[in-house]
Amino acid sequence: MMNSSSYVITEDGGRQNMYAVEPRMHIDPDYTAFSKEAELANGRWAMIGFMSAVLVYAATGQILPGIF
Repeated sequence: MMNSSSYVITEDGGRQNMYAVEPRMHIDPDYTAFSKEAELANGRWAMIGFMSAVLVYAATGQILPGIF
């Protein structure tokens, strides 16, 4: 036998499971630009990383200074 209140379910042995009912998800129907914003951010970070690698190679002559 299981007794339940709003978010806590008590089992036969008296144990409680407070996560038995999951909260409802909120999906904002107006927010559709996540993938576009993420791609722009990833591209910008990739350009920064590539340019820093080129500049380090030009300055030191090594791909990874101290390693290669």
